[in-house]
Amino acid sequence: MMALATIALPLLRLLPAERAHELTIRALKAGFAPARPPADEPMLATRLWNLDFPNPIGLAAGFDKNAEVPDAMLRWGMGFSEIGTVTPRPQAGNPQPRLFRLVEDRAVINRMGFNNEGLGIVTARLTARARRGIVGANLGKNRDAADATADYCRGVATLAPLADYLVINVSSPNTPGLRDLQRRSEVGALIHAVIEARDAVRLDRPPPILLKIAPDLTPQEIDDIAEVALDSKIDGIIVSNTTVARPATLRSINAPEPGGLSGKPLFEPSTAVLAEVYRRTHGRIPLVGVGGVASGEDAYAKIRAGASLVQLYSALVYHGPALIQRIKRDLAACLRRDGFAHVAEAVGSGADRVASGVHRQGA
Repeated sequence: MMALATIALPLLRLLPAERAHELTIRALKAGFAPARPPADEPMLATRLWNLDFPNPIGLAAGFDKNAEVPDAMLRWGMGFSEIGTVTPRPQAGNPQPRLFRLVEDRAVINRMGFNNEGLGIVTARLTARARRGIVGANLGKNRDAADATADYCRGVATLAPLADYLVINVSSPNTPGLRDLQRRSEVGALIHAVIEARDAVRLDRPPPILLKIAPDLTPQEIDDIAEVALDSKIDGIIVSNTTVARPATLRSINAPEPGGLSGKPLFEPSTAVLAEVYRRTHGRIPLVGVGGVASGEDAYAKIRAGASLVQLYSALVYHGPALIQRIKRDLAACLRRDGFAHVAEAVGSGADRVASGVHRQGA
């Protein structure tokens, strides 16, 4: 199976990016995955929110928008898989082309616009699965929604019985006005509303709710989110979504395309914000590190910066599913090299030494 994936990868990259992604999802639905996940080293096991993750490496939202292949990705060795972003009503998203490879930069730009089949279809698919392995659901609002909070609450109430955790995505750059929901005046009320919506479902084990934030926040906005998170009952923060910044080092002809940039150029800025959020929340709120992870050393850097879990997506475009096992193997080697017996021991151990410059830039 791994050999076939290695052969298929360069062929897929000959196709337009979105078409290649569609074919990948079809192949996974047709059974292109191992029969069972490989065994993970015990030192990688992670327990958060009363959930047992076999390893801390997960699939970020955006790959499996419609909950078509979460179990296939778990069988490839992911410790958890996140579906979505899903909106209450089906949504076509932005006009194509809207997904671009930046090959020279090992990056991707997308302006998908929350294209998805809506809560109804996603609910049916999650209901039908056997619930082996941890699957989270990333929630958004419809582009034309008059009441954003109502959209998020509807998603929470619908998927709370079916997902192992829920993510409130207020940080995509491709839905007009969405990132405004990260403002202190908005985000506290939104968190309160979605927690109430979850608790109203009255489950024996209500899923944790996480907030996904942008890497482009100002120092004051980071402070505000940290304070709101500490004052609220939010269960975790995902740091971070894609960036609207365009580093001067980008070489690809696609670099000027509008949308969110992910992949290698996002690694340093997203890790800096991650460390800053960890410091500002005093390690009291579990964090998920996302952005530019393409190796075991990258995953280890996220963990040392404060992440209890790590997600990736863009690196799979360039390295395929074989990357998952390499990351876990090399992460374990990093832990042993530095004398950690378990991944949890390393969380936040290097946060104070990450040269974020976040506050210095805003001073």
